[in-house]
Amino acid sequence: MTTALGRRWRPSRLDVFLSLSVTAAGLVESYGRRGASPGEIGSPHLFAAGTLVAGALLLLRNRFPITALLVLIAVGEAVVQLSSGTAYYAAWHLYSMLILVHSIAASYDLRSRHGIAGLGCVIGAYVFLQTLEITDVPEMLITAIFLGVAYGSGILLRRQTAQTTRLAALTARLEVEREEQARRAVAEERARIARELHDVISHNVSVMTLHAGGVRMMLGEEATRERELLQVVEQAGREAVGELALMLGMLREAEDPDGSRPGLDRLDDLVAQMEESGVRVGLTVSGSRRAVPSDVDLAAYRVVQESLTNVLKHAGASRVELTVTYAPGQVTVELTDDGRGPVATGRAGGFGQIGMRERVTLHGGTLTTGAAPGGGYRVLACFPSAAATG
Repeated sequence: MTTALGRRWRPSRLDVFLSLSVTAAGLVESYGRRGASPGEIGSPHLFAAGTLVAGALLLLRNRFPITALLVLIAVGEAVVQLSSGTAYYAAWHLYSMLILVHSIAASYDLRSRHGIAGLGCVIGAYVFLQTLEITDVPEMLITAIFLGVAYGSGILLRRQTAQTTRLAALTARLEVEREEQARRAVAEERARIARELHDVISHNVSVMTLHAGGVRMMLGEEATRERELLQVVEQAGREAVGELALMLGMLREAEDPDGSRPGLDRLDDLVAQMEESGVRVGLTVSGSRRAVPSDVDLAAYRVVQESLTNVLKHAGASRVELTVTYAPGQVTVELTDDGRGPVATGRAGGFGQIGMRERVTLHGGTLTTGAAPGGGYRVLACFPSAAATG
């Protein structure tokens, strides 16, 4: 199987750099060592021509590495045969051969047809090197080591490239899944809020309708106009409740076993559950406890519930300080634990916090989360409750 390296049509910057480097070194070698003495080059122009061909072949190393290696072997054989009386083997030929061997291993899996053919060409290159006059046993071993290192490094590069590609694809997929989960969490939390608002609004409109009906029944027969108006209010209330049932009734789920609506007056139950789980909770109520709008009361309770759940799941805390503050026009809940901070627990930006923020924002409040001043984690939710009654 070819990799992305083998599918590249145009030479990369690395290909150009290797080609220029080998060509420059080969030209210096060809004309710098020319001479008639042993160990010198008697045909510098021939060697220089071979250098130029080798440099051009390196530009094709990622597209046609097998063909380039076969042509390079043929060029080397031609140079050896045409340089009469010269027992000199050019270094540029060996450099080019090692680069192409590395490219073959990096481009093709050995289990593929091209991989097997490439390995055969590598073996052919080694056999060609053994035909040179300067070959002896140590030289044979050194050549085998160099070719083995070039081929092995190509395999490692191919595997690393494939692993990097897989990790990049996995990262992209996980990012898409994370965004989808975040969108789903927001949608689920909004649906849950819609269910609870349905209960709140339906209850209040039903009470208003019943009161209007009660007042109508208490009026005397002479209050004909007033009775008609109250009857219109009753009818409008019943229609509103019916429309709410049609629009949001299907979202309704039983969220409490006893069917009652939780609120800040039931925080003692949450505290008891936490202490049964091994986490001590200190509950402090500041200010005069007062009735707050039912939707705000429920939202504040859910923030506390979600925060305590996060403490159990992530924080590893032994104690939580929970403070509920009633102030004119505002109710505030604050939770501080002594567990691990946001970085260690991964609580910052989690789906639970998305839901809490949705609830708080819906009621015009503010939510602040992050590391507590003395260590641990802190959640502060402020709800406006201008409609609170004493």
